[in-house]
Amino acid sequence: MDWKSGNDVILEFDELIKSGKARPHTGPLKIGVDLGTANIVLAAVDQENRPVAGVTRRASVVRDGIVVDYMGAVSIVRQLKAELEDILGESLDFANAATAIPPGILEGNAKIIANVVDSADFNVTNVVDEPTAAATVLGIRNGAVVDVGGGTTGISILKDGEVVFTADEPTGGTHMSLVIAGNKKISFDEAEEIKIHDDQRVVFPIIKPVVEKMASIVHRFIQGYDVDTIYVVGGACEFDRFEQVFERETGIKTIKPVEPLLVTPLGIAFNCR
Repeated sequence: MDWKSGNDVILEFDELIKSGKARPHTGPLKIGVDLGTANIVLAAVDQENRPVAGVTRRASVVRDGIVVDYMGAVSIVRQLKAELEDILGESLDFANAATAIPPGILEGNAKIIANVVDSADFNVTNVVDEPTAAATVLGIRNGAVVDVGGGTTGISILKDGEVVFTADEPTGGTHMSLVIAGNKKISFDEAEEIKIHDDQRVVFPIIKPVVEKMASIVHRFIQGYDVDTIYVVGGACEFDRFEQVFERETGIKTIKPVEPLLVTPLGIAFNCR
């Protein structure tokens, strides 16, 4: 698989989520649980990593890879699991599942994230870092994968299919909303709504400095590595001109796959053992 065929798989997953239907399958499923800062996504794939079904919900129970509302997180994952079971027509109790963390997160925080998934009656078989999960879907063997989440920007550098470097910086979609709130003198929640629903042509110039900062962070981290392509994923990079700013600031070809929010959740499921 390469990033273009990865796009096809992502689009298939997106259609399944929007339709609320499941693709026929045989055999046990692999479940990916992505506990993001702004969204929680559950992805179900078959043993050949073909998307079967998925569900998502906006949430604010995790911040920068740290669970700030444990019971709330468990409750939402349980609810999404029940929705997924209804779509699939089968129980997912103790189904094998994987989850993910931003690069560089402390071991204790990683364990808590795994415990959230375990408490929803899944059997957690793997915890992978988010950019590496995304690289799995896109079939990337060489280059840098940048996962722009709600609270952090994570980066993984790959060479010949092996991760040779990971890092994480506290700049993400939350910071975009803070800039909008300051610019318009409104509350953070109001700024979140504007970021998601308003005309991108109006919003993007306001948050462009945040994107430029993200690009400068990535450019600093890749110094000394032979990186000729950057792949950006995550919900906070959905703006149309995001990759253009990244490419101009870093001087490196930058690719954004379709539906960047769904890349990492799908990759987490791919990495379920």
